[in-house]
Amino acid sequence: MISPAMLRWGLAQSGNPNVDPLEPARERCDGVGTRLKSLSQARSLLNYATMKTFLIRTLCVVGFLATLGAAQDVIPLPTRAGPNSTQENYPEKEYFSKISGTEVVTNVTKPSLTVFKPSPELRNGTALVICPGGSFMALAINIEGNDVAKYVAARGVTAFVLKYRLAHTGEDAEQELNEMLKDGQKLRDMLGKMVPLAVADGLAAVTYVRQHASEWGVSPDRVGIIGFSAGGAVTAGVAFHYLPEGRPAFVAPIYAPALGFSKDATVPADAPPMFVAAATDDELGLAPVSVFLYEKWIAVHKSAELHIYSKGGHGFAMRKQKLPVDHWIDRFTDWMELQGWLQK
Repeated sequence: MISPAMLRWGLAQSGNPNVDPLEPARERCDGVGTRLKSLSQARSLLNYATMKTFLIRTLCVVGFLATLGAAQDVIPLPTRAGPNSTQENYPEKEYFSKISGTEVVTNVTKPSLTVFKPSPELRNGTALVICPGGSFMALAINIEGNDVAKYVAARGVTAFVLKYRLAHTGEDAEQELNEMLKDGQKLRDMLGKMVPLAVADGLAAVTYVRQHASEWGVSPDRVGIIGFSAGGAVTAGVAFHYLPEGRPAFVAPIYAPALGFSKDATVPADAPPMFVAAATDDELGLAPVSVFLYEKWIAVHKSAELHIYSKGGHGFAMRKQKLPVDHWIDRFTDWMELQGWLQK
């Protein structure tokens, strides 16, 4: 919208067509006045053209800025309330967390996919659903979501960042989590409610992308899923519990906890290839879970690749620590290349 101040500026630049300082001269001489009238009309036309040009240019700038501010495509996912629960509905939040030092999203009640499209000349037909972590109370939306999406999109992969349903929190989800860690029963109750809903959203995401694959120029048989921490549990849950119409082409649980699946869960007969990564010094002690998943896959002769780094801690994702773990994402795309997922 063009403000009144901008319009006043345009009029000041173009002159005011309603003021003719030569009117006295026109009254003194009819002949000269006729010529001056023509001159005044010409000048008015010039002022009109100048003003029109100003308005058009201003509208073009406004339109351009609006285009720059446009967000990625966001796709709502259909959901169902879990057993013995009702559909929640409260405002989603996004803010910078001082505790974790990163941008987080909280209070997701309506799951969605945010699409990151590669350029047409790079697009290779592979898609990747990305599940950020955050203890099922928040999502580390950049370092475990958008930054990963941008990385793989630059390599031709169409990426979908999943916002899955989260527990209801107040002003600071991570502070609430720290308090909840002191109350084991309260934490178990929260996880018992939220983990099944989050896994259901992961299954729905893969199924949706497969069913609508042609809309983004991808193959339904080339839709994979990756997740971090809690998102890794969502990914592992998908790896064990998918239906035929939602089978992922590959799975990558990164420093996942032992949630979303049971230790005696059966590896599917047509289990997809798995890539696993974690750090030995994970503060939550989750490296053994990654080893467990790897061993489950290779025990039934399924393709799997495991990377355990000596240092990196929990939540390394796309952080830069000047450690070998910084390059895990390169090893992941090396693996994708080996599997054929980066080839057109």
